[in-house]
Amino acid sequence: MDAPLAPTDSVPEDREAITPAALISVDYIAPPEPLAPFVTTLYHFCCDEPVIRDIQPAAVGNLCLFPHGRGEMLFAEGHRDPNHEVGLLTPLSRAAPIMVAGPFHVFGAALTPVGWAALTGLHAGEHRDRLLPAGAVLGPGIDTLGQELLAAYRARSMSGRDCALTVGGFIDANLKRVNPRHLELIAATGQWLAASFNPDVAALTGRAGYSARQVQRLVERYFGLPPRALARKYRALRAAALLSAPHLSMEDEAAIAEAFFDQPHMIREIAHFVGRTPARLGDASTPYLAEMIDARNLRELGG
Repeated sequence: MDAPLAPTDSVPEDREAITPAALISVDYIAPPEPLAPFVTTLYHFCCDEPVIRDIQPAAVGNLCLFPHGRGEMLFAEGHRDPNHEVGLLTPLSRAAPIMVAGPFHVFGAALTPVGWAALTGLHAGEHRDRLLPAGAVLGPGIDTLGQELLAAYRARSMSGRDCALTVGGFIDANLKRVNPRHLELIAATGQWLAASFNPDVAALTGRAGYSARQVQRLVERYFGLPPRALARKYRALRAAALLSAPHLSMEDEAAIAEAFFDQPHMIREIAHFVGRTPARLGDASTPYLAEMIDARNLRELGG
């Protein structure tokens, strides 16, 4: 079925009633080594509750298949997109609530900025904050494969892990060439983001031989946001990852405190990009949130 799933009117609007951790299973699967520059992680998510509510932090793009569950995602500008059976989540500029009539099962792949460009060819900034039918972007091949995987998963002839690995195989077979100079700038941007909580935008000028204006344009093309906004996003995600860890070192605590103007500013920024205040980051009732801000999902910051 290529048509998008209809939004679920029966899902309540209470966004604070997050589905408890004990009811959700998330399996992260390392991509095969050749795919690692393009895929942050493969995954399989399941929850068999009749209603599921959670929050997707501002993230990279995802190729995601939904064998069970009808619902929608609420985006930054106030619009909503239904979860298409074979979907493509574009890079997010801020946190987005998820509301689904379950059971809710998902498998797929989280794409690095290079992976997003090589697979989709889309300008991440112009297409951010959407959940699209994947076939409209990637062609009929993903719909054909997607329907085969959905049927096999529903029939229990393939596991979620095997389905996710097959999605990875599709990505590997459909990657397109990215301009080598652009690749150099993407890598430099990842290193720039990782070097500091508050990196100086001017430090990107001249990378790969590009002017300040060219850097602004290309960073938004591949990461979905211009450099200054991108630095804000990853500062919040990195701070949230540290604050959600079981133990916070004094050095990390001091670095986080220095990164923000004051505590209210930190709270606002983390809530904007992560979807929860710092006090809720370690809450066991936010399982999907806790997984998505895990340090493994910021691997692209290594450049």
